[in-house]
Amino acid sequence: MIAQLTGTVASTDLDSLVLLVGGIGFSVRVTPAFAQSLTIGEEATIHTSLIVREDSLSLVGFRTFDEREVFTVLQTVSGIGPRIALAALAVLTPNEVRRAIRDQDLTTLQRIPGVGKKSAQRMALEIGDKLGVPAVLEGTKESSCASLGVVEAEVRSALVSLGWSDAQAAEAIDALGGQGLGASDLLRAALVRLGGGRA
Repeated sequence: MIAQLTGTVASTDLDSLVLLVGGIGFSVRVTPAFAQSLTIGEEATIHTSLIVREDSLSLVGFRTFDEREVFTVLQTVSGIGPRIALAALAVLTPNEVRRAIRDQDLTTLQRIPGVGKKSAQRMALEIGDKLGVPAVLEGTKESSCASLGVVEAEVRSALVSLGWSDAQAAEAIDALGGQGLGASDLLRAALVRLGGGRA
């Protein structure tokens, strides 16, 4: 599976881009906001998911590891395919999806293009706690603390999957602990701290 690409942005469209990696141009479907945030000629790192069909192979790209994980989990719901899963991330952040699932907020879920009331109910029911709790919970200090372990575990797993040892990942996360960072921000800070120290 192609999980991540780093290369030069060759072109962008409304919901896709071409990333030039080692002389090969990879066509990647992305959200409109992500496509518009990229500059042609600049280097970019994109987290990707390879969609395999009988008659085609296609890449879907994301700004963060967390977005890709939410995209993957959304597709476990009956009737939700890559198109709707990507549309979800075009209108909601990963944390907004988590909150809507946790709170059974069907109104928010129905903001996703292609998702009606029945589909929203299936999403809330079938996903359950698969996405974990929102990285930064609104409300009490206690509820925020309760999510901390989940966030750290997600980031630690992401760092290991990116090539660092478990010990290096744990050390970087421990050094950044107690700052109340969400998953994506903690991952970014840990990557900066680790720098070139990949095992």
